[in-house]
Order: sequence, then C-alpha cells, then structure tokens
Amino acid sequence: MCGVFGIIGDYTPEKARRALATLAHRGQDHCGIVDEQGLFLAHQRLSITDNHHRSHQPLRYKNLLLSFNGEIYNHKILRLELEGFPWQTHSDAEVVLAAYQRWGIECIRHFEGMFAFALIDGDKLYLVRDRFGKKPMFYHQGTDAFVFASEIKAIKPFLSSVKMNENAMRSYLSFLAPTPPHTFYEGVQKLESGEYLCFERGKISKQSYYTILDTPQNSKFNIEELLHQSIQKRLNSDVPTCALLSGGIDSAMICAIAKVQGRKLQTFTLGYDEYSGYDERSNARTTAEYLGLKNTEVVISCHDFDENLDAVLDQMDEPLNDPAALPLYLLMQRIARDGYKVVLSGEGADELFLGYRQYFEYLDIEKASTLHHKNWLKKYFHSNFSMNREWEWYKRIFDESLLFRSSGEKFTDLQQNLLLRQNVRDNESLRFLQGYRQQFEHSKYAHPSHWYSAIDLKLFVGEHFLTKLDRMSMAHTLEARAPFLDHSFAEAVFSLDSQIRIGEGGTKYLLKQMGKKYLSDEILDRKKKGFANPYMEWLIASKRIDLICEVNAQTGLFHTQELEKYIEMAHRGKFKQHTWGLYCLSYWMKKELL
Repeated sequence: MCGVFGIIGDYTPEKARRALATLAHRGQDHCGIVDEQGLFLAHQRLSITDNHHRSHQPLRYKNLLLSFNGEIYNHKILRLELEGFPWQTHSDAEVVLAAYQRWGIECIRHFEGMFAFALIDGDKLYLVRDRFGKKPMFYHQGTDAFVFASEIKAIKPFLSSVKMNENAMRSYLSFLAPTPPHTFYEGVQKLESGEYLCFERGKISKQSYYTILDTPQNSKFNIEELLHQSIQKRLNSDVPTCALLSGGIDSAMICAIAKVQGRKLQTFTLGYDEYSGYDERSNARTTAEYLGLKNTEVVISCHDFDENLDAVLDQMDEPLNDPAALPLYLLMQRIARDGYKVVLSGEGADELFLGYRQYFEYLDIEKASTLHHKNWLKKYFHSNFSMNREWEWYKRIFDESLLFRSSGEKFTDLQQNLLLRQNVRDNESLRFLQGYRQQFEHSKYAHPSHWYSAIDLKLFVGEHFLTKLDRMSMAHTLEARAPFLDHSFAEAVFSLDSQIRIGEGGTKYLLKQMGKKYLSDEILDRKKKGFANPYMEWLIASKRIDLICEVNAQTGLFHTQELEKYIEMAHRGKFKQHTWGLYCLSYWMKKELL
C-alpha cells in the first residue's frame, strides 16, 4: 500500500524527515513531501494504479492537499459521475480530491475499497479510515503540533516520553489487540473502522460514518454475484497479483472464482519443518491441482522463527496477540521476492459465514438463559472456579451477563484478576464493548448470531486480523486485498435471516452451498485448521519464553505464581495463546519501558 505522514504545527524539517523514513517500507516507489511553515505532509508510494509520476502524492488541487493510502475500486465509475473535473492523472487518489470537491467529506460514502487518508482543506484536516479498518491511521496531539501517520513508529519521535496506556494493556489482554481509540503509547490514538476525524484550530472532532448494523435486514441480493464482482474489482491491477492458499475453503473460493473470470492466480502456501500436524501443504496442493493452479510452498523452521521474531514484533509497533504474524511475515517476504505487488487473502469469511465452531457452542449455551430454575447453578458457579472458558460462559448465562464478547476474547476478567497485581472486577472489560453493544441493541437486528458477526467484524477482524495483514504485507511493500470484506458483499451476507446463515448448524453452511459449483466435496468437507503453527514449541525451544518471567521480575505487573502457572501449562500444550500474548507484552515492555 502506501504510507501517510503529516504534522500540523511547529516542527523541524530534519526531525520530520527522520520520522517519515520509518515508513519507507510502506511504499518504495516514490517519496513525496510538502514542507511548508506549519505544515509537513508526506507520502511513501507503492504504485498500483497509474504508475506514472503524474500520480505521485501528496496531490494538490486548489486549496486541497491529499495523502492517500489504499484503493478505490470504483474510481473509474466515479470519474464519469464527476464529469467536469480537470483531470490530470488516471489515479484513484485524484478521484478522492474530485469527490471531496463535489460532496465534501460525505464523499467517503461513495467510495468502494480500502483506504486511510489525510485531506487538508484550508484550516481543516480530515483523517479517514475505511469501513472495516483495512488500512490504519494513528494520531497524537502534542503541545506544539498535531502528528498523524500510518504507523505508530513515525509518531514516537514526537512523544515527550513513552508511557504504557493502561486501557490498551487491559483491552489487549481481553481481546488480543487494543480496542479503539487506545494504543499502548499514552498520547497516541487510532481511528476505528468506519470513522473520520476533523482537526481544526487545535480541536479534534470525530464522527462514525459506517456500521454494518445499518444494513436493512433481508436485503434481496445475489451474494454469489456480489462475490464475483468483489473478486473482479480486486483483480483489476496494473501490477502482478497472486493469492494466499490454505487448506480451507475461503482462499479456495477466491482462487476458483478468479479462474472462472479467466485469471489463474499463482498461489502461496505455508508449511512447517517437523510439525506435520500444523501443515496444510497437502490440502493446499490438492486444491491447487483441482483448480489447475501453480502453487509455491514456503517452508519455515525453528531457525526462521528465532531469526525473524524480533523483526516481526518491532514491525507491529505494539503488542498484538496473533501467533500467525511471523509465518505470515515470512510468507509475504517470499511473495514480494517473487515479484508480486498485490496478494488476495480470505479475511472476513469466517465472521460473515459463521465459520468458527464456537459460534455454535455459544448459540447452544445461550439457550440456558431460558431456564426457570437456575439459582442453584448460579450459586455453584460463584463458589467453584475453573480456568476453562466453558466455565466462564455458563457463569455469564446464570449471572445474566453478556455471553459473547468477540472471538478474540482471551483473558477473562476473572483470569486477569488472578494474574494482575491489581483488582479487576468481573465484567470490567465490557466497558470496551459498551458502545458497540448499544449500537447493536438499538439496531433492527436481535439474533445472537448477528451480534457475533458484528462485534467480530469490528474488533476481531478490524483491530486484530487486519492489523496483522497490513503490517506483515507492508513490511515487504505488498498490498493485501480481502474480497470477502467488500462492503456491498459483506452487507448482503450479514443482512440475511439468521436461519439462512446458520443453515443446518454447521460452520460456513451458506458458503459451502455456494462452493459446490466451484470446488470438490473433498475440499468443502475438510476440517478447519485455521492458520495454526508451532509457535509455542518454537518459543520454548528457543528459550525466548524465559523473557516473560525476566520482565515481570522488573515490573511486578503479574503475580509470579499465577504467571508461572500459565507458562507451565503452555509447556503442556494448554493456554498457549494466553502465554504468547504475555510474551508479546513482555517483549514490548522490555523494549519501550525498561
């Protein structure tokens, strides 16, 4: 993609350029800078649409100035609608300027795609993040200047000191990633998906412009046709394009439909030395052979893990509890080395098509709330504690509390209370979800499955998966596109009656029905593996796991006995992602605070 960076207020050009240099990996085709009194606006370009130098950014039109990161897939259609604008390029970025000139900031509702951009209109600065959060935007309001960037690393030089944001740490433990607007750096905030910010005369105002909950129910759309359109849009590129291929049906469907559209995509699959239980190469090979695709297998080892882990965690800027980040980093590295600039990926399918087994476990447990005689069960769960997640689920039902809190929920409040050297009240983490839950309760949707999808698209996808995808692809100057997260397609699937999405009660029922036209039963009926990898085996083998206790000895953040319990269980293959999250947090604290 691209890198956006800017300063409004007092700054020194040398410091600004050093900060900008930290974003060079996001776009190495060109670096454009506007350097004026009280304004520094810059752009690291990855050329995808209109590679000509006329499309270099920042782009200027009259008193408008733009640094744009992303793709507007309907930019050619909008050009026709915006007839009369004095076009100078064939880029989608110029369409953003033209659309703003016509419609003002409401232009964002006309855009189909993924984007985060900074647009300056006289004394106003707008920062915008796309509907599902595919592209990031961070900002910091200091004493002398307002600073914004695509990644936190470019803002860090402008902080007077580094302090950990308590809300970021707590929401990270709860939901794998800090919830908006929090970041781990006190003073640095992030836009959430479907939100824009206006900075004018020293004041910040923010506005949510999109939620999938506003979609009318039971919309009459042909979702298969919409998926075709989404993939076709994302295949429209002036540079080489490929796709990720796992053993599952999400990536297989993307490749199968691309083939029907006349594009046999080169695919890439991960494999692991000595850990066949995590390996999807055999399944991916079968899919590639069935579709007649050339598939490249990328095999990584414990040595690769140990050699690259620091680079991956540094690239992320702040803790993100996703063990798949490192394998994805190495996969993207190989894709870039082979000359590709665009890669298609399957994010969003699980959340839209109910692809997680636990969705159906939650739906079943929800029924327990209708029991009339449950007081003795409530008393039992209050007097008996278990670390197993199912215990927590049933306790919530009998307490009449919110059961589902996103698929990314990891440390429950009770687990945090035992682990942290500070009191954590039961249900305290609900404060991070309160606004989203209120939106749901005021929407026209009521079925639990719609809540599951809505909150997962907002947090599990928007702040977790898409953060990983953006950082790991952009680390190698690659643009990653997610066809299932085309907003028209996503709305069409989301708006369906809950029973249609649930079907016969199996994961991805609707997608599998659609897939019968494109894929074999063998591919459609495979057991889901996800992006599993031997991260904990490697963390233990490399002895890096010792860092958790070393850092805690200096910070005293956690109760030692409880911390050691998680580490001991991780050695036995239990609570592995909990422990991985503690490692990522410890790594960041050692680097930034100690």
